[in-house]
Amino acid sequence: MHGEYKIPGGKLVVVDLDVIDGALRNVRVAGDFFLEPDEALPAIDAALEGAPAETDAAGLAARVKGGLPEGTVMYGLTAEGVAVAVRRALARATDWSDYEWQLIREEPQSPALHMALDEVLTAEVAAGHRPPTLRVWEWAAPSVIIGSFQSLRNEVDPEGAAHHGVTVVRRISGGGAMFVEPGNTVTYSLSVPAPLVSGLSFAESYAYLDEWVLAALGDMGIKAWYQPLNDIATEVGKIGGAAQKRMVATDGGPGAVLHHVTMSYDIDADKMLEVLRIGKEKMSDKGTASAKKRVDPLRRQTGLPRETVIDRMLASFRARHGLTTGQVTPEEMARAEHLAATKFSDPEWTARVP
Repeated sequence: MHGEYKIPGGKLVVVDLDVIDGALRNVRVAGDFFLEPDEALPAIDAALEGAPAETDAAGLAARVKGGLPEGTVMYGLTAEGVAVAVRRALARATDWSDYEWQLIREEPQSPALHMALDEVLTAEVAAGHRPPTLRVWEWAAPSVIIGSFQSLRNEVDPEGAAHHGVTVVRRISGGGAMFVEPGNTVTYSLSVPAPLVSGLSFAESYAYLDEWVLAALGDMGIKAWYQPLNDIATEVGKIGGAAQKRMVATDGGPGAVLHHVTMSYDIDADKMLEVLRIGKEKMSDKGTASAKKRVDPLRRQTGLPRETVIDRMLASFRARHGLTTGQVTPEEMARAEHLAATKFSDPEWTARVP
């Protein structure tokens, strides 16, 4: 069995192993990390040898830490990262390079249709009918998108939304509310086969699926990282947030994960505060007193046009994983338009958590 894991902010760790009579055997850890002394590497292998195959990541990390020689120094490597690589090997996880990735980048769509396209395309990946897909969104209208489990009345000021012509929709993933305007955000979705994140915790999968975009931001001069659980942060403020939805396998397919991200390119903070009800508890949890200060848009941090930012992001993905241009099929669009009308434009769905 073979597992790989790129540690966020660190190096690649690779694990090869067998499972014999329910225990790990012939464990070999490798990678492009740095480790001193040399004896630490066989010590890691020995610490994992014989571990029950059902041992969770925390238990595996504890074995690694307990087996390290005194004074061991690891750079780009962590015991937790080794444990994740082991779990991915045991889960027979796939890698980015195992797939042919498709890009969808089309004309602006209504907020409800964007919600529907996410559901339809990810369901197609889950069933094995569509390749893994990266979709870049263009917004046809200003909108507030609330998380699947958020209270409508707690998150949105209806008078402010009506005054500014803002459409309110509810997405299928959890997480917090987003305020978007055409041209002011960078939004994308990844619809990926479930085996790509096998062996990763829910939290680990966020940073794993966005490693390529963090690298792209770095190339544009922005040092960005994941602030658990789902915020993309920099030294001067948050620039975006992610959300996910798991879909079960159908038609013998692999199952899928929907991972979508919205980053602020520019923002009308005063309008946002008139439309969203951002509670004091949320601000205190994020360590800031002002929603205006919490978001620091890409336009200010990069000085680049929005199209250039998106093009550089896509170039980063293409260089790492390959990317061919595709499109939504007529059948997929018909299903999405039906869902947009019957579900995502339905006041009952929008207010399902009043």
